[in-house]
Order: sequence, then C-alpha cells, then structure tokens
Amino acid sequence: MITDKEFTLRLIRQLTQALEKLILDKPEESLMQKELDFDTLMKDIFKFDFTTLSSKSKEEIIEIVNERQERDHKDYYEMLGNLFYFNGKVTQNNDFLDKAKTFYELYLQTSGIFALPVINRISEIKKALE
Repeated sequence: MITDKEFTLRLIRQLTQALEKLILDKPEESLMQKELDFDTLMKDIFKFDFTTLSSKSKEEIIEIVNERQERDHKDYYEMLGNLFYFNGKVTQNNDFLDKAKTFYELYLQTSGIFALPVINRISEIKKALE
C-alpha cells in the first residue's frame, strides 16, 4: 500500500526528472503541457502553486522542507534547485537563480553525492549573479 509520503516522494522525483529534461533542452511534450503538469505537481507536493512558493524567502522554503522527513530532504532540495534554476533561466530572474544555488548546495550537503551537473550549474549561477 502506498502511503501519502511515498506518493509525494514519487511526485517530487517525477517533477525533478521533468525539469532535468527541460534544463537539458530535451522536452518530450509541449512546454504548455509541462507548465500544466508543473502546477498540478506543485499543488500536490506543496498544496500551493509555484507563484506562491517563489514569493517565499529561502528560509521559509527551507522550513517547509524541514517539516518533512529528513531522509526526503535531498529529494526536495534537488527538485527545488531544478525548479528555481529552470524558471530563473527562462525568466532571467536573479532571485530565482540565487534560490536555485542555495537549494543545489543544500542538495549536495544532504545527499553526500558528487553530482557534477549540479556543481556545474552552481558555477554557472555564480557567474550569472556577478
């Protein structure tokens, strides 16, 4: 039997994978369809949309993640990094890119994984924010 936490974790991973495809410029569906899916996934995961999430400070978002089980934090941070990175690049929003950098760094810290694509994105964001 799938619990709510397992279902949410599956949604987070699904959103992370979809964002990775968009970041790597390999979308399988139209962007309009992806945006609809993102809104649905965001509401399923956080109970509000990206606009509401993006209006929160980094500290507020970290607090939301901290309310979840610790073993799931890395998945949340990876997804949040991808989410803010993609939206920051599309809209050229430095606040989103700064949030992406923070969440990617937290992902690397909590996961203990050496993820070269994430490290490269952090470097790219730092250059863009200079």
